[in-house]
Amino acid sequence: MSSADPEHREEDEAPAPADDEDTGAQVAPIVKLEEVAVTTGEEDEDVILDLKSKLYRFDKDGNQWKERGAGTVKFLKHKATGKVRLLMRQSKTLKICANHLILATMSVQEHAGNDKSCVWHARDFADGELKDELFCIRFPSVENCKSFMETFQEVAESQKKEEGEEGSAAAGLLEKLSVEEKTDAEKKDEKPEEKESKTKQETKADAEKEGEEPASSA
Repeated sequence: MSSADPEHREEDEAPAPADDEDTGAQVAPIVKLEEVAVTTGEEDEDVILDLKSKLYRFDKDGNQWKERGAGTVKFLKHKATGKVRLLMRQSKTLKICANHLILATMSVQEHAGNDKSCVWHARDFADGELKDELFCIRFPSVENCKSFMETFQEVAESQKKEEGEEGSAAAGLLEKLSVEEKTDAEKKDEKPEEKESKTKQETKADAEKEGEEPASSA
């Protein structure tokens, strides 16, 4: 029989079974990965403002502005203490660009010649140690820049009020303590003769009370 027979060609050309055919077998993973909780340090804080921006810091040595990073800037208020901090992370790496408290003494102002940018001084902790920094931040729109500046000033004003209340409470506590210390000091400074005289007077008064006869009933 010729090798060109159609029947032989059909057997030779029969399709091989598919490699991805489901055999029903189950393979257990070699390594079991456990879920790990990731914390950002922002769990106990509420977001007051959240805006896209680009941050710069002034390099005193080079006398020029240097880009710090592009990402999201936030005002975060701590749920327990009420303190507010500014935090900014780079959008891709999430590296911290700025991280500092908003204090009552701080202020922000528009950058000269650019109504989409503003500048401020801060004691920043982004690099793991406190540094005096001059920051400049730029926003995509004038509205976002105004919103940032207004929120910044509002937070600073609110910190002034809180510091005033804390100062009044502390002053009241100090005044109370000073009065108590003064009273204790007066007791210590009392002369022995005065103490003895007071004791004799009290003893005499008690003796007179004991010597009084009770009034007879009618």
